[in-house]
Amino acid sequence: MGSDSRSESAVKQQIHTEKIWTRDFVIICLSNFFIFLGFQMTLPTIPLFVEELGGNDQLIGIVVGIFTFSALLLRPYAGHALESKGRRFVYLTGLGIFVLSVGSFGFVKSLVFLFIMRIIQGLGWGFSTTASGTIATDLIPAKRRGEGMGYYGLSGNLALAFGPTLGLALVGVVSFTQLFLICAILGLAAFFLSSTIRYKKVEPQTVQLKKWDIYEKSALPPSMLLFFITVTFGGIASFLPIYSAQKGIPGIQWYFLLYALALMVSRTFAGKLYDQKGHRAVFIPGALLIIISMILLSWLPNSLFLYIAAILYGLGFGTVQPALQAWSVKEAPANRRGMANATFFSFFDLGVGIGAIMFGQIAHWFGYSAIYAVSAVSVLCSIILYLGMLSKTRKVQKA
Repeated sequence: MGSDSRSESAVKQQIHTEKIWTRDFVIICLSNFFIFLGFQMTLPTIPLFVEELGGNDQLIGIVVGIFTFSALLLRPYAGHALESKGRRFVYLTGLGIFVLSVGSFGFVKSLVFLFIMRIIQGLGWGFSTTASGTIATDLIPAKRRGEGMGYYGLSGNLALAFGPTLGLALVGVVSFTQLFLICAILGLAAFFLSSTIRYKKVEPQTVQLKKWDIYEKSALPPSMLLFFITVTFGGIASFLPIYSAQKGIPGIQWYFLLYALALMVSRTFAGKLYDQKGHRAVFIPGALLIIISMILLSWLPNSLFLYIAAILYGLGFGTVQPALQAWSVKEAPANRRGMANATFFSFFDLGVGIGAIMFGQIAHWFGYSAIYAVSAVSVLCSIILYLGMLSKTRKVQKA
């Protein structure tokens, strides 16, 4: 009886340790939802705001892109700070900066001041998103990390489902000042929620920092693949609303909603598939869906193809992104998960930033359609790079 009791207790303990939906995991997902909702509401409206302030396509690309570059520069420090100062400090600091910067947008009267505040917003975004991904990684059992990161990503996808549509709808009935204050209030909700999380304790004296330690080497392969994919997002976030309006195609709000719904559907199975069969089962199929989506956007004859492109892009990106993020932390030591996430999101930011700025120039020279043709080529480059990585891995294994 004693042996059976101990065995039953061990089984219960194992089930508990393998549980994903703990109290703190639910809170980090809710916090992530609110901060992403505030962010996603600004995504399609910032370009419209730049236009109202007198900016052109090139300035739109720069204002959108500079945000990601400031986040990129901060992420290595955020990765170190997660291990030296703790998750709580980094996350709450990032959320606080985000709230203050987004709230200030409503009082901007010049492109120069907007440019400066976008840089500050990027700093807050770099801190908060690096920290939240690391916190989620801490809370998810290692054997279910792909599945757990998929669920965690759903919180951002839900925000994506409502954020852009809500932002575009509000622009028609409220001022930009009121819109950005609403976004700041959502960030404030994330701040108060996240203050109740029971964070992993980090002993500062155990962390050894190197002067030029700005990335996690084991996270580089999936991060480089992500870069070529998120380049496409720079073109969608910055110019798709303007592109569809120029072609007289209605329904851009539905694009973002369908995209987000497809993302959520893909995350219900992509994470589990990654856990069971690895990245080889999900990366190329997901990337091919994104290529088809970009080709459809480059053509874009009517609203139907806009909606089909949204669904394909959502399925593709929702399949690829959580798998790459789980891959990026898989090989990293436990005390380097923060830096692994920093590396991953740095390449995410770099792709979006370069895409937004580059596509601003491409739109100026060749028109909006060319943006999405170039985007398809970028994703094709990621597939070629991935096949090269697999070939190198096979040679090492044979050797």
